[in-house]
Amino acid sequence: MTTAYLDTSVAVWLAQGDLSRITRTALDSIRNSNLLVSPMVALELAYLHEINRITLTSQDVLLKLKAELGVDVCDSSFPALIAIAVNEKWTRDPFDRIIVSQAKANGLAPLISPDEAIQKNYIKTVW
Repeated sequence: MTTAYLDTSVAVWLAQGDLSRITRTALDSIRNSNLLVSPMVALELAYLHEINRITLTSQDVLLKLKAELGVDVCDSSFPALIAIAVNEKWTRDPFDRIIVSQAKANGLAPLISPDEAIQKNYIKTVW
């Protein structure tokens, strides 16, 4: 089974049970993959909760995704991710840089994301 990463927005929609926002292609990938999130997703979820963009805490989202879909937080080496992220010059968004780098570090794993900038700059984006 393939390993795929979830972008932050997809993690939020899955935790909220809002599958209508996720494409059929992305849902197929979710159903047929071992799912991971970057620790950067956990940080972005905390940020979104702090600014009241989401109601669940980062920990609650991750616990829900683990219980319902078996989603784990990737434990790749942070220095290895940074070595990749410094070359992701297509964005100034540190969240996107690390999330994409996490997927790249895991053998160019698929990254499930609706983000058009990610889609344009990471060939293994699924949407």
